[in-house]
Amino acid sequence: MIGLTLSQVKAGFFDRQAVLRASTRAERQVLSRFGAFVRQRARTSIKARHAISRPDSPPSSHVGLLKQFILFAYDPTRRSVVIGPARLSTKDGDAPRLLEYGGSARRLRHGHVVRCTYQPRPFMTPAFARELPGLPPLWRDAIR
Repeated sequence: MIGLTLSQVKAGFFDRQAVLRASTRAERQVLSRFGAFVRQRARTSIKARHAISRPDSPPSSHVGLLKQFILFAYDPTRRSVVIGPARLSTKDGDAPRLLEYGGSARRLRHGHVVRCTYQPRPFMTPAFARELPGLPPLWRDAIR
């Protein structure tokens, strides 16, 4: 039988708190990086032009607000990253949702309220799908 003290046995195992701190830090860094990549891909898919984009292709940028307000943030409570357009406090605050998924909304046109139907012009879902294969390599050697 080998004589070992409790402190010698503990020294042979990893420090649980240090590993948890390192993994939490790595998680934040990796997910934030992934969020930045998806944001950039979504922004570059939106082209500045006056023409209306075709349905099922990314929307055109007429003013530039949509591109400017695509943001990302790491959520430590849920341990996830949130990526997407911020809701603008304008009369068309639902525009990002209508562009991504399509749908209908009531609009004021020439003094009359009319229901407008929008075809989807997704920009976030394709950006996420294109960047998703790059997520596992971001984890490689992330925890040090």
